[in-house]
Amino acid sequence: MIPSIDLESLRFGTRLFLWLLVVPGALLLLLGWRVYRRRGDAARLRAQRLLPVRQRYGAMGDLLFWAAVLLAASFVIVALARPQARISGFRKASADIVVLQDASASMYVSDVQPDRWRRSVLFLRTFAEALSWQGDRVALALFASLAAPQVRLTKDPNALFFFIDHLGDHSPFALENVTTWDTNIEEGIRWGLRLVEADERLFGKSGNPKAFVVISDGQAWSGTVATALAAAKAADIPVYVVGIGTSVGGMIPEPLGPDGRRPPPVVRSVLDRASLVQLAVAGGGEYFEIGDESDRTVAFRIIERLRRRSAVAEDVETVEELYGRFLMAAAITLCAATLFLKKRTELAWHAAGAVVAVLVLVSLL
Repeated sequence: MIPSIDLESLRFGTRLFLWLLVVPGALLLLLGWRVYRRRGDAARLRAQRLLPVRQRYGAMGDLLFWAAVLLAASFVIVALARPQARISGFRKASADIVVLQDASASMYVSDVQPDRWRRSVLFLRTFAEALSWQGDRVALALFASLAAPQVRLTKDPNALFFFIDHLGDHSPFALENVTTWDTNIEEGIRWGLRLVEADERLFGKSGNPKAFVVISDGQAWSGTVATALAAAKAADIPVYVVGIGTSVGGMIPEPLGPDGRRPPPVVRSVLDRASLVQLAVAGGGEYFEIGDESDRTVAFRIIERLRRRSAVAEDVETVEELYGRFLMAAAITLCAATLFLKKRTELAWHAAGAVVAVLVLVSLL
């Protein structure tokens, strides 16, 4: 739907420039007097001259070009006054997305290239790039045995991309920590709910549909997972799951020993697809897998599901600067004036007017 402008809310940032409209107004009156004189001259010529072919005289002739120049000048003056108005329109509600990224020891496995951690970070960047960021907000939390929130719900893409760029080549949870060797999705979901609750306390309840996006290689189903999913479902937050890894799997590197050497790996990790599908179904979302399709396709599929949850458009009102529209109207008017030019002098005046309009536009930018 095309946004509508509330003319009653029209106001000007620098009203002083509006006094300049007196100049083109006076010149338009002079132009009207010239048009009146022209019509009188044309009537006398038709009465006094006898020609074999009836000669036609335009109502304004060459003066139409000057009328266009004065109208364009008026548009430029109004643009200098910086007009503003309230614009109303409709748009679909955006989305609030909490990304829960698995950072446990199994993300060190290299059964996908270059490894699960760096591959999931690449997907995370693609997902962020696929968002429109027109009201969308994203939060990010890492989890292993414990969860660690990283970015609160933000509509600033630079904040999220800055953090993604500094996630590093491996999980920030070191293999030497015992807590790194456990995947605790329920703890990640609980922290996701806390992020949403904290945002509502600080900024009020948002009308955006909400969702969790869990990126993980799997976790055995348990009652605590079911409890966390029930809490998310009660808050009307579906859980979309993105699997990372393969069915063949790979060995998890061991932490460095006291001698500074890394012992041979003894634990194999495989993608627990069954538990992840069960997690998505119980969470009211859907399961996706990195590698089945391109990252961008998977990202757009998730975003599309979120958009469907916001079928009703919301009325949006914003205050917008209108000077650009008046400058565009001035440019169009000057271009249209070329249709009425016949002499080189008039073309020269038109070129001069175009140069002035460009200079004014550059000075405002």
